[in-house]
Amino acid sequence: MTARLPARRGTLRIYLGAAPGVGKTYAMLAEAHRRCERGTDVVVGFVEHHGRPRTEVMLHGLELIPRTERVHRDVVLTEMDTDAILARRPAVAAVDEMPHTNVPGGRHQKRWQDIGELLDAGIDVISTVNIQHLESLGDVVESITGVRQGETVPDEVVRRADQIELVDMSPQALRRRMAHGNIYTPDKVDAALSNYFRPGNLTALRELALLWTADRADEHLRAYREEHRIRSTWRARERIVVSLSGGPEGRTLLRRAARVAAKGSGSEILAVHIGRADGLTAVSPKELAVQRSLVEDLGGTYHHVIGDDIPGALLDFARGVNATQIVLGSSRRKSWQYVFGPGVGASVARDSGPDLDVYMVTHEEVARGRGLPGARGARLGRSRIVAGWLTGLLGPCLLSLLLTTVEPDLGLANEVLLFLLLTVMAALVGGLLPALAAAGAGSLLLNYFFTPPVHTWTISSPRNVVALVVFVVIAIAVASVVDLAARRTHQAARLRAESEILSVLAGSVLRGEDSLEALLDRVRETFGMESAALLERAGEHAPWTCAGSAEAAGAHGPPARPEDGDADMPIGDRMMLVLRGRVLPAEDRRVLAAFASRAAGVLDRQRLLSQAEDARKLAEGNRIRTALLAAVSHDLRTPLAAIKAAVSSLRSDDVAWSEEDEADLLEAIEEGADRLDNLVGNLLDMSRLQTGSVTPLIRETGLDEVVPKALGGVPEGSVTLDIPESVPTVAVDPGLLERAVANIVENAVKYSPGGGPVVVRASALGEWVDLRVRDRGPGVPDSDKERIFEPFQRRGDAPRGAGVGLGLAVARGFTEAMGGSLEAEDTPGGGMTMVLSLRAAPGRPAVRPGLSAQVSS
Repeated sequence: MTARLPARRGTLRIYLGAAPGVGKTYAMLAEAHRRCERGTDVVVGFVEHHGRPRTEVMLHGLELIPRTERVHRDVVLTEMDTDAILARRPAVAAVDEMPHTNVPGGRHQKRWQDIGELLDAGIDVISTVNIQHLESLGDVVESITGVRQGETVPDEVVRRADQIELVDMSPQALRRRMAHGNIYTPDKVDAALSNYFRPGNLTALRELALLWTADRADEHLRAYREEHRIRSTWRARERIVVSLSGGPEGRTLLRRAARVAAKGSGSEILAVHIGRADGLTAVSPKELAVQRSLVEDLGGTYHHVIGDDIPGALLDFARGVNATQIVLGSSRRKSWQYVFGPGVGASVARDSGPDLDVYMVTHEEVARGRGLPGARGARLGRSRIVAGWLTGLLGPCLLSLLLTTVEPDLGLANEVLLFLLLTVMAALVGGLLPALAAAGAGSLLLNYFFTPPVHTWTISSPRNVVALVVFVVIAIAVASVVDLAARRTHQAARLRAESEILSVLAGSVLRGEDSLEALLDRVRETFGMESAALLERAGEHAPWTCAGSAEAAGAHGPPARPEDGDADMPIGDRMMLVLRGRVLPAEDRRVLAAFASRAAGVLDRQRLLSQAEDARKLAEGNRIRTALLAAVSHDLRTPLAAIKAAVSSLRSDDVAWSEEDEADLLEAIEEGADRLDNLVGNLLDMSRLQTGSVTPLIRETGLDEVVPKALGGVPEGSVTLDIPESVPTVAVDPGLLERAVANIVENAVKYSPGGGPVVVRASALGEWVDLRVRDRGPGVPDSDKERIFEPFQRRGDAPRGAGVGLGLAVARGFTEAMGGSLEAEDTPGGGMTMVLSLRAAPGRPAVRPGLSAQVSS
């Protein structure tokens, strides 16, 4: 037996419980039984029945994969054996408790990661999760129930499931189940009913589950409208910007924003950290890394922006991404610190205008302090330079006036120390030049007003000369040290800011982000520009063309030439990254060069992928043309040769044909014409499918109207038809369905000569109607079950002239065009069963088949 390679990623079905005990595990096992009854290979990878007898009974009749044992702290524990499931390779695996944390020693920390490995191997998975285990709802559930959930699963993992079914139960019914002992043992019932299972708790959890599921339904509805090109008015998309300061309150803000986003369809979360240009803001890189990971788990994006004016930079970013809401945390300042300014939150709320809603979120870090305000950066602003010169020039004059009027006999040593203190203050505030000015003015004033003889420029004592010289030397030394420290701090801050930006850029490379527009938008955000564009040209004198661009809301458009921008970075001889908005300092060009190289790489990758796709299409077209030529050279010529031979015989005057002979020749002509019509019809149908020109006209149709017509081309007595009256009508295109069924049945008759009649049987299950075509032929190995639906594929033992291998490909194409599916299964006892699943017509009563309605395949 050859190993089966996964042709697709497995599908994930999740039963979402509103609370423990609502029956999600029972529902999962019931689904496993239903699939087993339909002939699907199902195993139970892991189930925890918690001693509940009704759940335990549901395990009977299902294949259980033995658990693996692991030793942790001298205790033997059992876990799901993922390797055993992969080796067994079933079609479906039932795996309970998706958020479960594995015992240390395995490949993955969480069970949902094991489930992801099963899905990658092509195994369908049925799993369970409770609403309180979703990552974004952790703090909400804790505030409601008082219990913090230690085991969580990222929301995005659950949202990516192919099917999510809510398992719901009213709080009163769930409490009755609890009281009857159907959930916990009798000794735990009273404690559970008076704590976690209180009516208020259950009602709140139920509301959370309903809201979350409703959001998922909105996503499906939006996808449906886009798929069917339904033009209608949608609500404006909510974009929520979360301001991260680097403090521990960022996690609370992100979860709150995720809940706000979950209430609106298509909402988007953008977390942004505004870093000062000097890099001296007191943030924790480790905490920011944790919050960045949380943002990605919640389905949002992380952004890092440089700006000295944090409120202004935050508002510019929000308006640049067309945000509708800004979420900030309440200030961590202490009360007395508000004398230095209103704070970021108040400034953002004041300047946001009517187009932005600002939400202030309280948290545990409120008013706990965040250090002294006005941290002094290495890059001096204009206000600090002015203050430094005022201190260096006016300060000595004011100090001299104060000393001469208030305390004229303080002593030269003390007076020198006061002037030295003023010089140090000038250095701290304004840098080197104001400090030198303070030292020079101070030395002259000390000489004139405080060194005997006073009010003269002469100095009588050599000691006083030494004192003044020492004063000037110390003042110059202190100012030089302060200025050197400032420059070194500025260099370190620049390197730190660059490393953070380059780290984000490297992360995008490792994650395989290949969107040129997203990268250019990140460049624009990082440098605070209005627009960014990647320009290229074919030659040295050729005109520039735009390969990609990004611009802020309200911008005048991206630059069309390098001369139109305020900053540019060449990439080779024929490409250039151009920014518009402000002139960049020379020290920023190193980071800009990294972004430019990345943009060129992304563009090259996109073009290579496009060329690879074009090459794939050409290769596919060549393969189809080759197969078509082979079909024309043999399969089409064979019936033509038979027709020509029969016609030539009938027209011959040398032989006197009897009426019986003439009837045989005419029958051969008719048979050859029918074969030609079938072959040409399949070729035309395949051409329509590949060009996407098949447009089904869906209407309510009964199978008993279509299927008998589809059997007209097969020998009489070769097919047994069974369509019960209880089978509902289906929503299909009758013409496409007839063609698909005819191809399937003809294929089954062709490959089951002497194996008994082909059985065509219909049955209903929920909202679906299955039409099964069962033959007793040689069957198809698992490795070939998907390949038989590809164009021009025939079994190696197919008889000569048996067709060009398009029948099943056309049948699947038509079925999928009508919203159904066509799959191949093994027939018990030998042979193959084609399962054509169609959706029941809307408004028809759903059929719940009992034991008598189950059809064995």
